[in-house]
Amino acid sequence: MSIQSLLEAKVKEAFLSLYETEIPSVEFQATRKDFEGDITIVVFPLLRYKKGNPVQIGTDIGEYLVKHIEEVSNFNVVKGFLNLVISDQFYTHFFNTIATDTSYGFVTTTDDARMVEYSSPNTNKPLHLGHVRNVLLGYSVSEILKAAGHKVYKTQIINDRGIHICKSMLAWKRFGNGETPESTGLKGDKLVGNYYVKFDQEYKKEISDLVASGISEDDAKKQAPLFLEAQEMLRKWESGDDETVALWKTMNSWVYDGFDVTYKNIGVDFDKLYYESDTYLLGKDIIEEGLKDGVFFKKEDGSVWCDLTEDGLDEKLVLRSDGTAVYMTQDIGTAIQRSKDFLDLKGMVYTVGNEQDYHFKVLFLILKKLGYNWADQLYHLSYGMVDLPSGKMKSREGTVVDADDLMDEMTNTAREISQELGKLEGYSNEEKESLYKIIGLGALKYFILKVDPKKRILFDPQASVDFQGNTGPFVQYTYARIQSILRKADFDYSATITGVELHEKEKELIKQLELYPETIQQAAKSYSPAVIANYTYDLVKEFNSFYQNVSILGEENKDKKVFRVQLSKKVADTIQSAFRLLGIDVPERM
Repeated sequence: MSIQSLLEAKVKEAFLSLYETEIPSVEFQATRKDFEGDITIVVFPLLRYKKGNPVQIGTDIGEYLVKHIEEVSNFNVVKGFLNLVISDQFYTHFFNTIATDTSYGFVTTTDDARMVEYSSPNTNKPLHLGHVRNVLLGYSVSEILKAAGHKVYKTQIINDRGIHICKSMLAWKRFGNGETPESTGLKGDKLVGNYYVKFDQEYKKEISDLVASGISEDDAKKQAPLFLEAQEMLRKWESGDDETVALWKTMNSWVYDGFDVTYKNIGVDFDKLYYESDTYLLGKDIIEEGLKDGVFFKKEDGSVWCDLTEDGLDEKLVLRSDGTAVYMTQDIGTAIQRSKDFLDLKGMVYTVGNEQDYHFKVLFLILKKLGYNWADQLYHLSYGMVDLPSGKMKSREGTVVDADDLMDEMTNTAREISQELGKLEGYSNEEKESLYKIIGLGALKYFILKVDPKKRILFDPQASVDFQGNTGPFVQYTYARIQSILRKADFDYSATITGVELHEKEKELIKQLELYPETIQQAAKSYSPAVIANYTYDLVKEFNSFYQNVSILGEENKDKKVFRVQLSKKVADTIQSAFRLLGIDVPERM
């Protein structure tokens, strides 16, 4: 039982005993540094249930707690704040219960299964910086939900059909001269992406020529031969033309091979893949059923709509007048298909940029109106754009920041900074390269994940690899520092230590460790890896303060020395555990 749970129960008991009044909850906060105490009870909210002087009420409760809880050794009241001093014995006992718990903070998996969708790229170009934030968020939220006790299915829906796919296919057919990833040495997704850019270049030339001949720009865009040919290719694909489908399969396979390399390098995975070419017809039968049940209505032109005006939204098209589906139709059908594929599914998380906020409000509301009970557990993990100092990226023009190039750049940045600092003497070249990758990728992931998902990010590669401040390398360096301490501890430090008098810095460190389980739950509830990242930074700052103020291996008292080594090890284990939830590796040496 945590100290907070114990105190809450006893404060309620005190209120009942002293004032014959029941209270629903107790508000706690950390004790301010300028007052004595370890945890503070805020008295002001309790005045709703017992009128009186907050200092007197705080004193009454403090005296009751000292008398009835052996862990509370003293107290003081400052205005409406009751500061409690918790005994060293409580903290040493608590530490001993978690010291060797390898799954500390994690909850046993329940049957509350969630599906997390992330990445979901188009198969006409490589993954870029925007996808990087998406996959890092989706993967990390999946791991956090698992740690919080959920069963998790990681998935993506690959956008492998449509006019944008045909543009790459057509450009390759026209200008590719039969080249392949093997013949060019390029990753397949990069090769196909080059032809998407090539299409755009040639299309713009055709538009310019048509405008020069006296046609308006809008008409030129629609009449350009290349665009008309791409539309015809899409019609052929939809009608199952053998040659078109064969080319589509070939070029998509190149892209999938390229994606697999990127996913492996960035360290994310999936349990189930969905393809838009399989799902784009889903949902039409659901619309027909919804029409009969009055969830949807038909307009005079035959189009089908959902009226959401009473819910503060507008009317939403779900089927065109010619009977063809829109994105909303297939999203409705795909969600329902997933609930059939995974019968234990209780909810879904969609990792998609904030430009789709309205779309997901509508989707979730329609699914609720259709009567699906899991619709209450749908969540849009909405996130902001990632910018680089040079500005916004545009994929059609070939100026997109490629995910592979970004990871290479991060490794190179880590290499340059590490060499400047001269931290890696005595390492082999192979060890150095492995470490540069761990530092570079850790810097990238941490920089992105430490920010609340909803906020826009200006990503600065150089600043992210700083070995000081709230950065991945700073946390990694602290972990490596602790591993160095453990290597130097040439004595048995496995014995359970009780009865030692704790240094203030030891106490603060244990208090920080105590927060880890509730931090995981908070991160899961808010779908925010930033909660884990910033907790880890606070833990590392607390350890570094402990390290600078307290002798560890130089301590003469054997019990204290053993306890401090154990405490250091638990901090390292918790850093590693928290960083795993963020998908970040920690190095044994740095």
